[in-house]
Amino acid sequence: MSELLASLRAAVADRTAPAPALRGALTEVDEPAIARSAGRILAGLPPETADLRPVRVTVLATGTIGPFEHLLRASLVAVGTHPTLELGDYGAFELSLAGGDFDSALDAVVCLIDDGYFLPRDWSAVDPAALAEHLQDRFAELRALVLAGLRRTSAALVLHTVPIPAELRETVISLRARAQLCRAWHQLNADLLGLAGEDDRIAVVDLVGELADLPVRARDERLHQYADLPYTDGALLALARQVARVLQARSGLSRKVLALDLDNTLWGGVLGEAGVSGLQLGGLYPGNCYQRLQRAVLRLREQGVVLVLASKNDPAAVDDALTDHPQMLLRPEAFAVRAVNWSAKAENLRLAAEQLNLPSQAFAFLDDSPFERGHVAQELPDVAVLAADGDPAYLVRSLLQRGLFDVPELTDTDRRRPELYRSRTLRTGFSAGFASSEEYLHALQIRVLAQPVTAFEVGRVAQLAARTNQFNLTGIRFDEGATTAMSTDPGHLVASFAVSDRFGDEGIVGAAWIENRGQVWWVLNLVLSCRVFGRGIEFAMVDWIVRRARDAGATALAGRYVPSGRNAVADGFWEKAGLTPSGEDGVFTVVPATAPACLPPWITYQETK
Repeated sequence: MSELLASLRAAVADRTAPAPALRGALTEVDEPAIARSAGRILAGLPPETADLRPVRVTVLATGTIGPFEHLLRASLVAVGTHPTLELGDYGAFELSLAGGDFDSALDAVVCLIDDGYFLPRDWSAVDPAALAEHLQDRFAELRALVLAGLRRTSAALVLHTVPIPAELRETVISLRARAQLCRAWHQLNADLLGLAGEDDRIAVVDLVGELADLPVRARDERLHQYADLPYTDGALLALARQVARVLQARSGLSRKVLALDLDNTLWGGVLGEAGVSGLQLGGLYPGNCYQRLQRAVLRLREQGVVLVLASKNDPAAVDDALTDHPQMLLRPEAFAVRAVNWSAKAENLRLAAEQLNLPSQAFAFLDDSPFERGHVAQELPDVAVLAADGDPAYLVRSLLQRGLFDVPELTDTDRRRPELYRSRTLRTGFSAGFASSEEYLHALQIRVLAQPVTAFEVGRVAQLAARTNQFNLTGIRFDEGATTAMSTDPGHLVASFAVSDRFGDEGIVGAAWIENRGQVWWVLNLVLSCRVFGRGIEFAMVDWIVRRARDAGATALAGRYVPSGRNAVADGFWEKAGLTPSGEDGVFTVVPATAPACLPPWITYQETK
């Protein structure tokens, strides 16, 4: 661990972000003292650090924040963000939520809550019903504060469940009354979790459930009494990592693709040696562990994670195993890409990324071989590498514990993503029979459905804003709250763009946020998913916006391009779409009434108003 801290110091001294492999190692740190030291070191990162997504976070606490600041910073850097942390004043938790001034650029308000917030100083051990009523009242007050805070910020509010203190539980000596009291406390936590259903900006992490799986105490009684520290460092580290998972998902850093090895990963044994019938899969240990992993992978797939096979094996033998083994849950059609050959896995993953038209940052890779993992980490450092060696009983934990695939909310497009990418591989094969790319594009029969967003599309549009890096013209990431507000404001237009073709429906792949400034329409941002690059969809989007502006009587349409280091693919786009430089740096304009049509001839509108 001293090497880890030394590497972090070196990165900070060089004013660079810790490398992906170093950040991955940071996620594996279980010793709170090491994580705390890492957080102190990382406080020295410069304000603008390439390769890390900036986030601004305010921490409000009902007690002392203490080491949570350092543990949270380390956890946030580990998932690929660069946090600016602002700490609330001691004793000002309620006042800050009720009437504090939040930074307009804030991404999240994290509420660190202990049991003392809900418990009265004096309560009767013979009247648990009265205490239960008090807990309900205090929750109602907290709920009102949270909703009040939401009215003054577009940031997310992150809360957590609260462990029941042993003193409270053990003071009640009647077993029946103790059960009644514990039920009331569990109801309090259920109510806290229920807050997440009241507003899309509220996230509630289950600290109680997390602590049940960890060998750490929730509280150090001496530090609680001496310094009003609500939890042990171990519990605070667990909470910090859960909060980091929330910010990772809300910042668009989730992984979309899971690449999987086969031998001793998805099944036990080596196919080339044991044959299909000799594989360990299902039945008793260890075969049941591999089947349990396959069930977990299938659940990820049904929630939108795209599966890729990356195995050094004989393709025909693998087809036989996937098709014929009676205990196999992952059949051939589950995989969007099957890279089964004897080539280097790093190269196969690179080719799979090209075939899916996704960056390597979208990939996670699970393999039992330290050599293969090391080679992929060396060649494709942005791929999240997961270990599948060791006891197979821990395979599912290895896959899921970092929350790499978490999203704020599952959209219809998420659920359909695996089939969308399988369709993409069909398009790739289909293209081989045409003399030119334009002939191929005409044959695809591309249709674009362009329309103002409704409440049903807001989640997907906000997700596009968070996740899209390459074709993102200004880098402004309007979250769900801001998108909702703009979609209902007469002075704004938020448009979604869905695409379908002869191979199926791609769903919503593009979005635009537009402000009406008198007779000038300003495109605040325009984003397009990388999975539909090369089809001219971006020009259809501008064509539709120009037509809407013309119908509304606008005298000018203006847009901006802001280089981010990752959106070079969009450089020059406005001019290609018919706009001209305005004289202001990065701003382009066009007169809608005389604007040339830029709808590609192979695209037709499927428009609703």
